[in-house]
Amino acid sequence: MGIVQKDAIRTSVISFVGLILGYFNKAVLFVLLFSSAQVGLVNLIMNVALLFAQFANLGSIYSSWRFFPFFRNQAKKHFGFLLTNVLIVILGVIIFTLIIIFSKEFIVLNYSEKSNLFVDYYYAVIPLGISIVFFQLFENHMRGMHENVLPVFLQDVFLRICTTLILLATLFNWINFFQFFVLYIVLHFIAPVYLLFHLIHKGELHFSLKAIQIPKRFQRIILSYSSFSYVNSLAALVVVSMDSLMIAKYNGLAETGVYTQMLLLISAVLFPYRSVIRVSSPLISKQWKDRNKKGMAELYQKSSSIGLILGLLGFLFIWLPIHELFSFVPAYASGIHVFLFLMIGRIVDMYYGLNGIILSTSKKYKADFAFTLLLIIGVYVFNLYLIPKYGILGASISTGFAYVLYNVLRGWYLFRVFHLSPFQGQQLKLLFTFGVFLIFYYLIIHLTMNLSFIHSVLFKMCAKEFLLLIGFILPVYWLNLEPESVGFVKNWIGKRKKLNTNA
Repeated sequence: MGIVQKDAIRTSVISFVGLILGYFNKAVLFVLLFSSAQVGLVNLIMNVALLFAQFANLGSIYSSWRFFPFFRNQAKKHFGFLLTNVLIVILGVIIFTLIIIFSKEFIVLNYSEKSNLFVDYYYAVIPLGISIVFFQLFENHMRGMHENVLPVFLQDVFLRICTTLILLATLFNWINFFQFFVLYIVLHFIAPVYLLFHLIHKGELHFSLKAIQIPKRFQRIILSYSSFSYVNSLAALVVVSMDSLMIAKYNGLAETGVYTQMLLLISAVLFPYRSVIRVSSPLISKQWKDRNKKGMAELYQKSSSIGLILGLLGFLFIWLPIHELFSFVPAYASGIHVFLFLMIGRIVDMYYGLNGIILSTSKKYKADFAFTLLLIIGVYVFNLYLIPKYGILGASISTGFAYVLYNVLRGWYLFRVFHLSPFQGQQLKLLFTFGVFLIFYYLIIHLTMNLSFIHSVLFKMCAKEFLLLIGFILPVYWLNLEPESVGFVKNWIGKRKKLNTNA
């Protein structure tokens, strides 16, 4: 876990700064400047653009995870591996741009009544999707090179600083919503263009068809793997985009805005673990190559344990003061229980975090198609019944339940086929401590009538976070209930003490 920890720390720090900027943008400036319908429009266009990018990559970005270690050879220009993927992406962009153009009539028919603003801005999906797919391609290639920091900085910090600037320009009435939207799309091209020149400068990309020398045997293997990974990787984005599109169709953009803002809250919980996944992905591929199943099992268990503690902590950090938090934005208070049900699915997803990477980089990668199909069909069927009846709450219930089922079944399959399990004994102690804390917390809240003796909303939020500190975080630390995280904190504290002593 040394490499994972080192790079995960760097990317986590950058992502944390980006998270603060993102929250300032989305949770403060967006809410202050735009209506919930406009917020819903921006988030919906982004979700559909992400789906466009996912389709348009045609599976090329996932071959980087699996096969780049086999082709990494500077002297032979990596056998033209990156150029091949660039050409595939260009083909995908052309195909799905045409699909978007010819789908306009369907969009008008289904969304003009409840979400006419989406119809007006529909074609914005194309340029935004193009910028995203090329960023994903270059980022994944650099991930295979174990260069994670630059792409994360460009996407999580630089882009969000620029977004803050154009939001402030909107605040001072220097630009209107339409101009903001155009600039927002343009900004998304900065990161992929910069990475393109960076990769050319480093000799990773050569614009010569003669550089493509991938053996035919590998071509067939890559095509087969990429095809199945392509379908499987669509699952998460299809689910998010499906929720947003169906809510926009049945309930309108205002409800879509509330739902997508809950997804923003959940991203706060997910961001530290995404750094672990980002760094772990190429290591899993290398361990399959080296046939190091023991190392893979260790990485799977440790990352799952880290995912569990991060998921529980992130959930509690937001959930305990959630009513006070939404008192500042009452228009979004209907999303409180949406957050709850979505988080249940996401905590399970974080616990089983590497199961998808392990399965998709193994010889059994084709089996993952069945699980992906089950997730998509499950969410769609549940949404058809629950969204018209319960609105955004119904969408969160169906998605949360589908994620639980999806991950449990994939985890069971990994155990049956590869004898790999995320389970460790101390995780039961961690869950028991979590349960005991919740019982005592709600007992205190009930007896004090939600801390009614504290009249300031901000002080009440701080008091609840203090209860989290003394009632859950400190017991986890003292009892060493998550050895990886606790060990890291102790090492960090030890280094700080040593530096202070030497100073």
